[in-house]
Amino acid sequence: MNDDTVVVRNANAPGREHRVNRAKYEAMKKALLAALPAEAPGLTQQEMFDAVVPHLPEELFPGGQKSSWWAKTVQLDLEAQGSVVREKTKPLRWHRSA
Repeated sequence: MNDDTVVVRNANAPGREHRVNRAKYEAMKKALLAALPAEAPGLTQQEMFDAVVPHLPEELFPGGQKSSWWAKTVQLDLEAQGSVVREKTKPLRWHRSA
């Protein structure tokens, strides 16, 4: 096991796992949990992508580079863990679990 990586899961593909950079994962997790509201209605995907950028360290995400991919990856992992809830709305919305 490599301390520089973390295993992430995908709420849309149970049983599927892959490894990603730990520093970027932890930074995005912190930003995502800070950006997502604690209850419904939550944020749409684009609102979520926009909301995390101000919380990200510039040295890991210069100019917000690749932040949408990382936000989606971490959101899917946190959703698989039960820390983030997907609302059954159109458009889809997410918030932190209670």
